[in-house]
Amino acid sequence: MNRLEIVPYAALNSRQKENYNYHKVAARLADYGFNCMRLTDDWQGADFIACHIDGETFLKVQLKGRLTIDRKYRGKEIHIAFMMGDKSFLYPHDVFVDHIEANGLIGDDSVSWRQKGWWSWPSPPAWAMRFLEPFAI
Repeated sequence: MNRLEIVPYAALNSRQKENYNYHKVAARLADYGFNCMRLTDDWQGADFIACHIDGETFLKVQLKGRLTIDRKYRGKEIHIAFMMGDKSFLYPHDVFVDHIEANGLIGDDSVSWRQKGWWSWPSPPAWAMRFLEPFAI
């Protein structure tokens, strides 16, 4: 191999995409003083732990391909990280769910959320982008 060539994201399989997303998000978090440690299994709902240089801040992070909520993460102090184009977001799951429920932003007829306990947005609506803005990394 004489020259490195960029591999298109679309050419990666699902596991390769997860690895790619982890490294991209971890690199962004490094700018904020975090060292990220990948976990071999979902420990307490987290794919990785982000440890801040202050020695006191530890974030349990679940890596997703898009904006997501899931009841199985409630009460676990999980942060969700996802990439959207060149942007990355890291948001506190429960704070986002509380915001959605308090403002009626997910309908009562939502089978995925009301009955199955999860919901995701392939393209976040404008209200979600306003919420996520302070959580861009």
